[in-house]
Amino acid sequence: MPDSASPLPALPSLEADILAALGSRTIVLVGMMGAGKSTIGRRLAARLRLPFTDADTEIEAAAGMSIPEIFETHGEAYFRDGEARVIARLLAQGPAVLATGGGAFMREETRNCIRAKAISLWLRADADVIMRRVRRRADRPLLQTADPEGTVNRLLGEREPVYRSADLTISSRDVPHDRIVEECLEALHTHLCGSGTAQPATNGISVPS
Repeated sequence: MPDSASPLPALPSLEADILAALGSRTIVLVGMMGAGKSTIGRRLAARLRLPFTDADTEIEAAAGMSIPEIFETHGEAYFRDGEARVIARLLAQGPAVLATGGGAFMREETRNCIRAKAISLWLRADADVIMRRVRRRADRPLLQTADPEGTVNRLLGEREPVYRSADLTISSRDVPHDRIVEECLEALHTHLCGSGTAQPATNGISVPS
């Protein structure tokens, strides 16, 4: 029998418990640009053997142009409308890990849709971490300003109060990616299964009571 047809080994108990409790819901990563949503999301999806989707990639495919081109051609309001439609469609497709753009969670209808069909996980990153990660990238339309650092601080001030309504919070900082993924898994297990070995909040995990 070809190797490709061989059954996969059983999932470890932590991941299996999360999948069983998750049901048809999606795990949605929210947070600022540069927080690591796509990088952590791919690794988290691999651990759970779930599909991974990047909402920004899906938006670009639906529009037939890049996000900077959408902003330049149609403006931010047009982009946000399309973003909301794409996320709603993705959430209807069953269990997965979904990385969303930094502004997606700010829209009330999107938050409500995520609340109904998903578990939201905020990857919280400080301004200095964000700037180190995005400073040299040209694909961030909101940072094409004379003062990108000021823009990041302004966006953090506007968005963090809303991000705090996510089901779970994980600190995104300069540690190995796999450590962040482990913290995500522990927080998901505690939230979904009511028990676990989650580390204290000082290690980067915060589970709202």
